[in-house]
Amino acid sequence: MIAEYETVREEKTAAPYVTIILPCYNEEGHVIAEIERISAAMDASGYSYELMCVNDASTDDTLAKLYEAAPRFPKLEVVNFHRNSGSGTVRRIGTQRARGEIVVWTDADMTYPNERIPELVQILEKDQSVDHVVGARTTEQGTYKLLRVPAKWFIRKFAERLTGAKIPDLNSGLRAFRREVSLPYLRLLPAGFSCVTTITVSFLANNHELYFLPIDYYKRAGKSKFKFIKDAYRYILQVLRMTMYFNPLKVLMPLALTLLGIGFLKAIYDVADHPVKIATDTVLIFVTGLLIASLALLADLIVKSRDS
Repeated sequence: MIAEYETVREEKTAAPYVTIILPCYNEEGHVIAEIERISAAMDASGYSYELMCVNDASTDDTLAKLYEAAPRFPKLEVVNFHRNSGSGTVRRIGTQRARGEIVVWTDADMTYPNERIPELVQILEKDQSVDHVVGARTTEQGTYKLLRVPAKWFIRKFAERLTGAKIPDLNSGLRAFRREVSLPYLRLLPAGFSCVTTITVSFLANNHELYFLPIDYYKRAGKSKFKFIKDAYRYILQVLRMTMYFNPLKVLMPLALTLLGIGFLKAIYDVADHPVKIATDTVLIFVTGLLIASLALLADLIVKSRDS
């Protein structure tokens, strides 16, 4: 059940080329500065755009600030959720409502160089083979830095292994992509932070071309909503889930072959030790490998037979 919401939007005749989605949750101290920065960059770029600021049931004065600023920014649309739904839900609904051909996701916490949004859009405009541009962060300035750096490296390598692609930044919040290409994957987005991981893996697993643009990353303004243990677990689980959804053989077949190999070697040892006896655990290992291999092939058949 998605959150009820209301929206303030001026009538517009022509659809914009770019839709920028800006989730806002308790960002009262800096959201207007972020809107000013984005608007200035887009106005200078010459691209037609709409800036969709979604207040995700903030408990501070974020919504009041947005309504107050709306008359100053004709391209600004304010959407208000009446209950907190998470950044993934905000981005999913925003992308579904977007009128632009290009959709940009970013954050309102001053961490991303949003003045470079036109650069991401330009890459998509000039190279039609690229469907998704990701702002790949070159530094880590988030909270729990000593824990996040190794954890993110492990999750990224795990995702690279499962998708078979090089991923400089798996979960950057600054990205631009073709809306039409993204539509089949929006239903897969979870409600929380791992939505950015999901959209990255979805594009890679379906052989869409991604371009990783190096960007700076700054210290967050305000209080972080990231919960290290819970959100890191969700990132890993989401990478595994997405790979299972698009390419289950990548997950299940290595495990199946490993068990079959161990079972075969154990059987050789058993026969050498007792020529007429194979241990029960050897049979269990081998049969488990066969069952997982069968499950992997069945899952792959289902994936290949479904639409999209």
